[in-house]
Amino acid sequence: MTKTPIELRNESINKFVDVSSELFREYNFGSKGFVRIQYPQWLSAGPNGHRVLDFSGECHYIPSGWISIKWSPLDGNAPHFVK
Repeated sequence: MTKTPIELRNESINKFVDVSSELFREYNFGSKGFVRIQYPQWLSAGPNGHRVLDFSGECHYIPSGWISIKWSPLDGNAPHFVK
């Protein structure tokens, strides 16, 4: 399935990159659990955490402190890494 990225409306100083080629993005916080975002569209990675806008238009702030992050490309032609 191909998804066209939604339009980003950013009035902050944060710089965002298009991650719409990802099917999901999952943050592992160890014993505290996981945070999974389906169809992430835009990512701003800062020293204190990540800001992610998903396909439904919901905004997520993931504070630093995760053990790992994993993601999967949407399909066989999507890039594995975008940044």
